[in-house]
Amino acid sequence: MSKNTKIIELDEVVVKFAGDSGDGMQLTGSQFSDTAVFVGNDLSTFPDYPSEIRAPQGTVAGVSGFQVHIGHKEVHSPGDKADVLVAMNPAALKANMKWTKPGATIIIDIDNFDNKHYKKAGYAEDPLEDGSLEGYNVVKAPITQMTRSTVKEFGLDNRTADKTKNQFVAGLLYWLFNRDIKFGENFIKQKFKNKPDLVKANVKVLNEGYNYAETIEAMATTFLVNPARKKKGLFRTISGNQATSWGLLAASERSGRPLFLGSYPITPASEILQEIAGRKHLGAKSFQAEDEIAGICAAIGASFAGHLAVTSTSGPGLALKGEAIGLAVMTELPLVIVNVQRGGPSTGLPTKTEQADLMQALYGRSGESPVVVIAASTPANCFDYGYIAAKIAIEHMTPVIMLSDGYLANGSELWHIPDVNDLPEIKVPYVKDNDPDYQPYQRNPDTLARYWAMAGQQGLLHKVGGLEKEDITGEASHDPMNHQIMVEHRQAKVEKVVDFIPGQEIIGPDTGDLLVIGWGGSYGALITAVEELQEEGKSISFAHFNYIRPLPKNTDDVLKGFRKRVVCELNMGQFADYLTMKHPKFEYLRYNKVQGLPFMISELKLKFNEILEELS
Repeated sequence: MSKNTKIIELDEVVVKFAGDSGDGMQLTGSQFSDTAVFVGNDLSTFPDYPSEIRAPQGTVAGVSGFQVHIGHKEVHSPGDKADVLVAMNPAALKANMKWTKPGATIIIDIDNFDNKHYKKAGYAEDPLEDGSLEGYNVVKAPITQMTRSTVKEFGLDNRTADKTKNQFVAGLLYWLFNRDIKFGENFIKQKFKNKPDLVKANVKVLNEGYNYAETIEAMATTFLVNPARKKKGLFRTISGNQATSWGLLAASERSGRPLFLGSYPITPASEILQEIAGRKHLGAKSFQAEDEIAGICAAIGASFAGHLAVTSTSGPGLALKGEAIGLAVMTELPLVIVNVQRGGPSTGLPTKTEQADLMQALYGRSGESPVVVIAASTPANCFDYGYIAAKIAIEHMTPVIMLSDGYLANGSELWHIPDVNDLPEIKVPYVKDNDPDYQPYQRNPDTLARYWAMAGQQGLLHKVGGLEKEDITGEASHDPMNHQIMVEHRQAKVEKVVDFIPGQEIIGPDTGDLLVIGWGGSYGALITAVEELQEEGKSISFAHFNYIRPLPKNTDDVLKGFRKRVVCELNMGQFADYLTMKHPKFEYLRYNKVQGLPFMISELKLKFNEILEELS
């Protein structure tokens, strides 16, 4: 590094990588994130994929992005706007300027900034000359040209050579943030360990990008984000889908019940199926069904046979699974349904996030068909709630819907690796072979759950199916009074789960002017906004719900201590409606966003300040 290079220490920084789907920005973002973890930074990431599978190259619709927020302090969200933007073409620049801070560093591949690319991106004028970038530090790097020149000795054609230019970008960023380039080289060696020629080419391009950054005057200032404070233990980065899968695998090991996943691929839940399919060595079984209905029905069959049964999907698939969820309710078998929410309705916005499946999860079935509903709130705690969903399903002999979303599923953060032996015990309601007193619908007095007799157990022959069951015996019944009894039993069993879940916590004082209420994947932005306002001395607290049905026992006490309550969610107000039904004596303000994007911290703070000013 030059003696004249100025180093600025930062508590946190947000970097956004953007380009065409083939530019490798997701890979570069992951590489930069992994290096941040090795260095000891806290982080949160947000990949942003185009909804169109084959959007035309060079168009705004085809831009793929990866945002990473790294910090010396604790990080809860991927951040609002970027301090550094990498734009591989004009479309990437156009799509992301509104998400870039004033005065930010913008690194562009100048080789792609020409009239042809301007036209594809919808620019009427050259953005480098029209004054729109005034005040920004624009680094015009000949990334494509220099990459092709660097790998020429390897005999690569231009198309293959261009696939390595993301490493030129990585080299630039390693220099800009004072990272040891060995971390980047090791990432490449691991990524392409079976392709030594690609390793050599990518490593050389990585170093070329680093050296280029060191020699140009446009990058005379570099940044340093020191390791995070208060982070002790063994950590790794983990995405929400990966964490969910591992939580289910841990529940399988802890319960002694083999894991079975019956699913149909659907964005953004498909990685759960892929992850479980790769864990045969842990005894996991996966079945990629021909459709959503077959997937869940196979899982119900596996549950009857004694497996920890799971099905994974997104909103449209949850709709298709509705009838079979009713079957699981009627048979009173344990089943975990993971619903990774996306923008709807119908096909909607397949790669964008939303929280609009809540009412479907709560009530989207025929008849009185209650299930437990819980929601993860960070990529890392998808592990915890995947595990808890399995624990509740088994111990209470009921379907459990675990809600995630596209933001959690694709995003990643630091995860403290637990010891499986330290996880809560899962008490399986077994029945002993040849138990002379066994009755299929006899209930545990503590949980109201029936006992789990596995198919094929000696002396425990019994029927399951979709017809109403006779209380205790489990025979098919059409008796009106018996139907009333069984409906009440199934409802009471789900409500009884409230005795086995923790009370709702409040972050901040338990009384005050404003209580911010959230659920699910909006946690990161909400907690950051609330904590920043608390530091300013504002009378504001935060309650984030992970247990939806049933709500925690102390919900009423949590709600009553505040002059105003605002429910923030990425839908039109579904949780606010649910709270109004369950706790009608309180008034709920609403702040809703339905754009396929997570909340921004700045917009939340603006809204909360408006409410607080009205109270003053």
